[in-house]
Amino acid sequence: MIKRSAFIKGTTMLILAVAGSFFLLSAPVTADAAGAPQHQSAEKDDAPHGITSISGAFVSMWKSTGINTTSGKNYIMIVVGLILLYLGIGRGYEPLLMIPIAVGAILVNVPGAEMMMPGGFLYYLYHVGIATGVFPLLIFMGVGAHTDFGPLIANPRMALLGAAAQFGIFSTLLGALALKYIPGFPIEFTLKEAAAIGIIGGADGPTAIYLTSKLADHLLGPIAIAAYSYMALVPIIQPPIMRALCSKEEMSVEMKQLRHVTKMEKIIFPLMVILMCALFIPSAVPLVGMLMFGNLIKECGAVERLNKAAQNEILNVTTIFLALAVGSKMQAEYFLTVQSIGIIVLGLIAFSIGTASGVLLGKVMYRLSGKTINPLIGAAGVSAVPMAARVVQKVGVEVNPKNFLLMHAMGPNVSGVIGSAIAAGVLLSLLG
Repeated sequence: MIKRSAFIKGTTMLILAVAGSFFLLSAPVTADAAGAPQHQSAEKDDAPHGITSISGAFVSMWKSTGINTTSGKNYIMIVVGLILLYLGIGRGYEPLLMIPIAVGAILVNVPGAEMMMPGGFLYYLYHVGIATGVFPLLIFMGVGAHTDFGPLIANPRMALLGAAAQFGIFSTLLGALALKYIPGFPIEFTLKEAAAIGIIGGADGPTAIYLTSKLADHLLGPIAIAAYSYMALVPIIQPPIMRALCSKEEMSVEMKQLRHVTKMEKIIFPLMVILMCALFIPSAVPLVGMLMFGNLIKECGAVERLNKAAQNEILNVTTIFLALAVGSKMQAEYFLTVQSIGIIVLGLIAFSIGTASGVLLGKVMYRLSGKTINPLIGAAGVSAVPMAARVVQKVGVEVNPKNFLLMHAMGPNVSGVIGSAIAAGVLLSLLG
């Protein structure tokens, strides 16, 4: 009881002290001619802007809180960021990218933080890494260091399937442009915006980010989210398309084992691709060149330290910075628009068309080859490496348990990476 009584007395005294201080300091004080302090009335107070009372301090503090400054749109985007966090952590959808993108989206929508204002952390990440194109190129170098082009070298015909899958890019570009001719339709895209949306069909996140940052950087947030979401949803989106377009007989075809590819062939291949790209599509050299450089340091065997750095440290650090910078473009005023909904829908259409066009060309090759090519591998022409190839393997085994299509599907899969980079280069040269 004594402790409780002392606590009550102490609390009462503290409240009285604070109230007394508030009363004494609530009116500004000035000095008369003799130097004695005297209180001025509120009507005559013309002190410039400074905090002249404790009440003013509390008001100023309240005005600076996130509760007071955060708008409804900011709250919506913070919830979107939390949903992306759930998808990355709870559902495992591209967690290496979804988690930092989500955090970037949350940070950039906190009004007082000013993370995207000049001098802010995300501002510099974006302008140094995304606007210049450095981060996507470093990612491509890491992808090249992880990629084995052996299946493509062993069967060069598979490059046609990778090329066919890029049809989704250009068909969606035309579709996005056609929307403005629909009377009363609320969404309209420019040619550059349509090109940036179409690249989603390549299912290649770094390529989509690179092209969008050059052509329509204000759409980077929804385009990047759509690209990486559909890459993560490959096992859900592709199988129904594959089963709808292929008969059981076609899906049951067993393909012969690929020939052995020598080390010399693997060293010559990236150099030859760079040379061909430089001669015919120089605008694609940045993406293709970094992809092939990463592959060269992997295959030559002379710079293992560089290879490991490209595969691990450089790739991991760049992934964090790139994803945070992408999240920084998910500001409420840019993301919460009718255009964002259109981008997500068009991105799904582009990805579906890319998958279907690869499978359809696979059916043509099935006929022309005397039924020795399984058309399912055409679905791997989108550049979601290696997930698309694994999906082909899974669907093929369901029909024929003896089917082993993984290495055959890797051919069009890695050619799809090259194909999407070349498509981006073509669009950049025409529109950039």
